[in-house]
Amino acid sequence: MTANNKALAQIFTSMADLLAAQQANPHRVRAYRRAAESLVELEEDVSALAERSALQEIPGIGKDLSARIQEFLKTGKVQAYEELKTPLPPEIADWATLPGLSDNVVQHLYSRLGINTLDDLEALVRSHLLRTLPGVTASDEELLAAIQARRRAAPDRSDP
Repeated sequence: MTANNKALAQIFTSMADLLAAQQANPHRVRAYRRAAESLVELEEDVSALAERSALQEIPGIGKDLSARIQEFLKTGKVQAYEELKTPLPPEIADWATLPGLSDNVVQHLYSRLGINTLDDLEALVRSHLLRTLPGVTASDEELLAAIQARRRAAPDRSDP
């Protein structure tokens, strides 16, 4: 087994384990496990298949997993895996209890957008950009009211 195939199989197996621990969609978990198994059994280096645009010929590798493999071959890592294995600070994870914000949205805000304080979150809501993210279901007004209520209930000591 080549180094690329082994590394990707380990990443996909870890992603499956982390997703299973989060009680994610079982089909998604199985997809990562099947992809890892296929990579282990693959006799050719996955990079050669990528060069031929043949990644989706690997059993269990569709469009999304093909993109993850290409990302790994270009950057040496899979961002979705980095996000899964990076736990959120408790005060950030608690944002998922705000109206219209799911765990996935909060993870995206923190990991990809660098939103890590209530002030940052409030500024994003006020800019009207938050509602452009998929998965946000509350109105700006509902979120702003919830942020203000959260501040009144437990003031953030890091804000002057």
